[in-house]
Amino acid sequence: MREKVLVIRAEPTVVIGMRMLLIHADYLEYEVKDKALKNPEPIGEEQRKGRLDEVLAAFISVEKVDESNPEEVVEKAVKEIEEVARQIGTNRVFVYPFAHLSSDLAKPEIALEVLRKIEEKLKERGFEVKRAPFGYYKAFRLSCKGHPLAELSRTIVPSGEAVSKEERNIALEKEEELKSYWYVLTPEGELIEVDKFDFTGHENLRKFANYEISKNRIADREPPHVKLMLEHELVDYEPGSDGGNLRYYPKGRLIKGLLEQYVTEKVVEYGAMEVETPIMYDFEHPALEKYLNRFPARQYVVKSGDKKFFLRFAACFGQFLIKKDAIISYRNLPLRMYELTRYSFRREKSGELSGLRRLRAFTMPDMHTVARDLKQAMDEFKKQYKLSMEVLKGVGLTPEDYEVAIRFTRDFWEENRDFIVELAKIIGKPVLIEMWDQRFFYFILKFEFNFVDNLDKAAALSTVQIDVENAERFGITYYDENGQERYPLILHCSPSGAIERVMYAILEKQAKLQAQGKKPMFPLWLSPIQARVIPVSDEVLDYALYVAGKLEGAKIRVDVDDTGDRLNKKIRKAEKEWIPYIVVVGKNEKEQNTVTVRRREDGKQVEMQLEDLIREIKRKTEGFPYKPRPLPLLLSRRPKFRG
Repeated sequence: MREKVLVIRAEPTVVIGMRMLLIHADYLEYEVKDKALKNPEPIGEEQRKGRLDEVLAAFISVEKVDESNPEEVVEKAVKEIEEVARQIGTNRVFVYPFAHLSSDLAKPEIALEVLRKIEEKLKERGFEVKRAPFGYYKAFRLSCKGHPLAELSRTIVPSGEAVSKEERNIALEKEEELKSYWYVLTPEGELIEVDKFDFTGHENLRKFANYEISKNRIADREPPHVKLMLEHELVDYEPGSDGGNLRYYPKGRLIKGLLEQYVTEKVVEYGAMEVETPIMYDFEHPALEKYLNRFPARQYVVKSGDKKFFLRFAACFGQFLIKKDAIISYRNLPLRMYELTRYSFRREKSGELSGLRRLRAFTMPDMHTVARDLKQAMDEFKKQYKLSMEVLKGVGLTPEDYEVAIRFTRDFWEENRDFIVELAKIIGKPVLIEMWDQRFFYFILKFEFNFVDNLDKAAALSTVQIDVENAERFGITYYDENGQERYPLILHCSPSGAIERVMYAILEKQAKLQAQGKKPMFPLWLSPIQARVIPVSDEVLDYALYVAGKLEGAKIRVDVDDTGDRLNKKIRKAEKEWIPYIVVVGKNEKEQNTVTVRRREDGKQVEMQLEDLIREIKRKTEGFPYKPRPLPLLLSRRPKFRG
């Protein structure tokens, strides 16, 4: 049982249709507080409060587009509610007006009429129905049940409404219509329906399955990583920009830059050629126009003169257009091309924006591989699956920290069962399977590594897809052994996922450890300051600076606490900042040319030679990129970025 307070903000204006959030609850109760409209629905005293137990709560937002055919919208909404109620086994429905799901609302009089008719028709079909009054601010409380169908979202589209392409994303509608079959696949090759799988010992997988099946992406409270990113002065919200666009302070920029460098080096080492492409593309380009309506994303649109452009939501377009103009031989395959896109843009719903987890502007490492046939594509797929595991391991995320989703059609499963089972064997634990009867998307096979956070929300990190459509759509070909032009397959791969998502996952993992009473810390190579030198008094400040100089000369990020604080306070401050190595120096250390070191990793304090400390840090950071200290050496010289 979960007590749930919904915090939902209006989404970007994208004309689609009525929004519904369906929650199976132990109870829902409300109390009217004040008028929200000048002329709200007239109500009696008995309607100022209400409650239903064991209920399907239908939070409904009626949109402007619904005005074109309200009768059809009512019928479709009732049908959806009826189907979900049947699936969860309840005969009680709470119709709850909820304007916060949209920023393009219908006229109040039409919205009220739609809600009344939904209430009436549900009663006609034998449901016990309660409807919260329309046009008021209300306090409400509900207890959401914890099962895969407990939280669902639906969009109702009036079929007669003509909507322009930029206002309505066809792929989003199709995604909602597409029937998914959910299973769990074990490393032993057992395919088990998700509701029949024993999740004992796989609690994280249970949470991930619930999240995926419910499709409820709205955050009900602030995730713990937000507090950490603000406390550590890494990242902050930018009130001067659109929501989901963030500012990075020096320490946050360092971590982000190191991650960008690390992933890029891994991909180039794997064999990819690095390119750079524009962030803006012509809406009327014939290949891009078709692609926009097949990719489930919301576009940012910009105008230049009379022409309309969209900001990219991935590196696909630029790399596809390069490949289209290239002369590619079968000898060149597999051909891998890579770009670190700073930035990609998606107008995510406001209610879904959540710290570093879901943004509207993000940095995506994006590799595309041209493969001659399915055999070569599947070989690359498996290699990139392993590459993704390796990349995440380097940032401190092991298979215990994320869950795997593999998605494909039933035909693909029947023809390639052994290949899919091998993927589960490689990860060494059960994986979530989403299967479709037919293919709608451009890919025939896809995997993601998904991090499940402290709010039980999931976010995709690494992913690879085998694309069977876009080579032909963009005119990408290669010449085979006989000189014949052929269409290849294309793999889309992000071995880490968005860089911001990686930062989110690292911080959420540390928040989880902190809640368990363990010491949180960044991987040593990512720590903004790897060692802090603390002189016990001003008399040994010169020795502290000497030690810092030696460490800095060895390419170790170091600073010196030269403030007037007492020693214990300096140490507590360093602990609060998760400094991996606290190096204390006093008269004794200065005379013996040693340092006293407190390791955060194991909590041990030892006296050692400076050269030994340097060797230890260098050994632990070997193979990872390095950037110099992002802030002044002396703490007394540093600004405070947050008040």
